[in-house]
Amino acid sequence: MPERMYTLPGINRDMLERFAPNPGRRPLLPELSEQAQVALMCRMLCKEGWNEHIAGHITFRLASGNILTNPWELAWDEITASDILTLDAAGAIIEGEWNTTPAIGLHLQLHQLRPEVNVVIHNHPQWSGLWANLHRVPPVYDQAGAYVDGPLPLYNDYAGTFEDDDKTLAAALALGDAKWALLANHGALVVGRDLRQAHLRVITLEWRSKRAYEMELLGGGVPLTEAQVAAIALPDANGFPFLWEAMARRELRADPGVLD
Repeated sequence: MPERMYTLPGINRDMLERFAPNPGRRPLLPELSEQAQVALMCRMLCKEGWNEHIAGHITFRLASGNILTNPWELAWDEITASDILTLDAAGAIIEGEWNTTPAIGLHLQLHQLRPEVNVVIHNHPQWSGLWANLHRVPPVYDQAGAYVDGPLPLYNDYAGTFEDDDKTLAAALALGDAKWALLANHGALVVGRDLRQAHLRVITLEWRSKRAYEMELLGGGVPLTEAQVAAIALPDANGFPFLWEAMARRELRADPGVLD
């Protein structure tokens, strides 16, 4: 399998070789530093509606145990690779000139509680945020909303912002072993083993939430069953080939300076 077929880990190689045997005409992306990957992730998710001003935060735990995160001061659509902070496992900044969000404790606790979780993403999104405010879990109506399966917990013990360790721990424990959660009257939380998986979970949640809102406006529809969703949700475990790369290229076309 040519290495240029994908950039990030998280792809089932056997499945990829079966369905995409050709190497392609050119590399899908240039070589990217881990900081550049996080900066691109911020830009990509901002376009998906995870864009509440400077409220959101992403952490990406590296093999070394250090953690990359976006700075508190900057909006996701302006972040570049050199803006990304490096933290130690306790959250102390070891590289970078900006500051971390006061809510960094939520991420640190989740990384500690869930060894398999290397990516934690929180924001106050446009579409899943609507359902969080309704205290309802959106049904799944179509394929694009079913790329990820499993329970979507609704944490409804709203206690304000997440700068207090006791509040963040309560939310982290409420997530349990789930892939994502709605935080009532607050926002959404998504975790994953790597950037590719976490990206798919975020965009699936937003698509699902948007489509369910639209179906409500139209008077309702026929949701997919849990069995139907499970049959569609193969990309969550196996990786969605080429999707992360395509969305990253879109950001690079819009602003090559994201790699600076």
